[in-house]
Amino acid sequence: MVLLTIFVIFVCIFYASQFIWLIFSDCDLALQWNMKFGKQMGVLNGRVVWITGASSGIGESLAMELAGAGCKLVLSARRRDELERVKHQCVESGRVSPDDVLVVPLDLLDFESHPHAVMCVLQYYSQIDILVNNAGRGQRAAWEETSLEVDRHCLELNVLGHLSLTKSVLPHMMNRGEGHIVVTCGIEGKVGAPYSAAYSGAKHALQGWFECLRAEMYSHNIRVGVMCPGPVFSGLLENAFTGSIANHYGVKMDMNERRMEAIRCARLMSFAIANEMDEVWIARQPVLFLMYFCQYFPSFGNWLVCQFGKKIMLTVRNGARV
Repeated sequence: MVLLTIFVIFVCIFYASQFIWLIFSDCDLALQWNMKFGKQMGVLNGRVVWITGASSGIGESLAMELAGAGCKLVLSARRRDELERVKHQCVESGRVSPDDVLVVPLDLLDFESHPHAVMCVLQYYSQIDILVNNAGRGQRAAWEETSLEVDRHCLELNVLGHLSLTKSVLPHMMNRGEGHIVVTCGIEGKVGAPYSAAYSGAKHALQGWFECLRAEMYSHNIRVGVMCPGPVFSGLLENAFTGSIANHYGVKMDMNERRMEAIRCARLMSFAIANEMDEVWIARQPVLFLMYFCQYFPSFGNWLVCQFGKKIMLTVRNGARV
């Protein structure tokens, strides 16, 4: 009886400590444990990492973080000048040499060009260890005001573009018998965000597609990781779709907004990649708590979104304090 009492007290203390840890955390508990007791960034040294959307935001910061870990980088986006700028920053930091950063301009909507891009990378490095599907474009408009053209374009860019590039890289990884594929889904892949239906729908689709890929590739020693960051400082809002394909949202993020710094998000993602985690949640409070509610108490989580979604969710996504 005494042993049982001690065990119950220990369990209560453990879970209480985890809850307190979560309150002050900006990522899920599994990632926190891996950062403290798991593999460190050094395990990525020498790995060839291909990052799409590397010209700004999370992709740019991720390039800097992985360069610091000794990775050999492939940087892709549409704007070559911005990619060259990111390469210059990586080299100037003293973390990598110019030969360790390859710039490969890429349009995700030009599906036919993807096999050629893969061939260029393989000719330069001979291998691709990690592919980070990070590129994408946001969307802001009410559900009923969003045209089908915007829905279709979001699906093609934010989903089919990543599928196409991954399908082009996958045979190489399967032939090698190893590899790691990462996709940035965001919290929109877990929780439907008001006024971002096309974007959220695309991220939900990515979640499903890459979860299937994870199950199929496990026996091939190819890992698949889904990254779910919350609001992060980036240029996402400036070029986001609205309800019409012709209009951009055109809003710059204020540095006083309640968002995570891109470099912090990239650091957390880098640890998740190093530990080959299946899925991670990266967000400041109260978004992180909302993700836990929606995952483990879906009825209550959905009630929160329905009752307070238009006010709280939109406020958080706009970066203001709640």
